[in-house]
Amino acid sequence: MQVIDNATTPIATLPGIVHRTLAGSAAGLSHLSVWRQTVAPGAATPPHFHDCEEVVLIARGWGEVRAGCGTTLRFNAGQTVVIPTGENHQIVNTGRAPLTIVGIFASTPVGTFAPEGTRMELPWKS
Repeated sequence: MQVIDNATTPIATLPGIVHRTLAGSAAGLSHLSVWRQTVAPGAATPPHFHDCEEVVLIARGWGEVRAGCGTTLRFNAGQTVVIPTGENHQIVNTGRAPLTIVGIFASTPVGTFAPEGTRMELPWKS
């Protein structure tokens, strides 16, 4: 058991995204990862999918998740997005303020892949 000071976890970035891994393999977990990301207005994650289920808690702001099948779902603070294993998706901040999300994954490390199936190398550890 441990307590992690989230403010001391390493920061990593992608264009328009600030990321912190709050818990994962580095904390001794073997089946769970928790990420917090802040997405700038107008910014988006790259299209991708994971090799595990993902739950996204919307802590602040609003946006949409675009699925590879053409479905778009809008969300806002206080809502939860559930993404099945292997579902191509992209999270987009459609608001005027930063979007803060917490991603919970049923795996550590989290396998992240481009829509065509190639592994994406992320600048953070999960």
